[in-house]
Amino acid sequence: MSPVPAVILAGGLSTRMGGGNKALRMLAGETLLSRVIARLSPQCGPLAINANGEPGQFEEYGLPVIADGIAGFAGPLAGVLAGMEWAAGEGADSVVSVSVDTPFLPEDLVHRLREAAGRSGVAIAASPDDSGQLRDHPTCALWPVSLRGELRDALESGLHRIGQFAAAHDPGRAVFDSRPVDPFLNLNTPEDLARAARLV
Repeated sequence: MSPVPAVILAGGLSTRMGGGNKALRMLAGETLLSRVIARLSPQCGPLAINANGEPGQFEEYGLPVIADGIAGFAGPLAGVLAGMEWAAGEGADSVVSVSVDTPFLPEDLVHRLREAAGRSGVAIAASPDDSGQLRDHPTCALWPVSLRGELRDALESGLHRIGQFAAAHDPGRAVFDSRPVDPFLNLNTPEDLARAARLV
């Protein structure tokens, strides 16, 4: 199997983090983006950053920066669409998406997502919460690029919930252990960042 490309979703407004660019926030001496790249790049093919605004701020990373093709900060689904369109241009059948605020991603994420792909080709990551209930993480997922037309239509009709779009395509689930640290722990606030620094 040829390596699947991946896109790091870094196009949000970071309002709960206090604004600014969440991707460039520091965690134990490295940016969140650096940590996600280090986790993801050994497992995937070409890698791109989905971000809006000035692409030059990511120049040191040497990766293509792709902006949302849907105006108005339409959320992670718009980033998934941008990733699908970029991956299709690379000649790929599918693309993996991850969020830039998940620095503890599993080192076998891409492999496990490909193994778990449902009939539609969609697979999402999941892990148990503190009570043992399975929780989906649809920003960390495998998407067939053939869905890009349907996704664009959904976004243009007002759908912005990534979990809703994934659920409509009978996704497979790759379930990961959440101990000792949930690998999909996402950092939304300065307090989350401080807690993650203690975990590192």
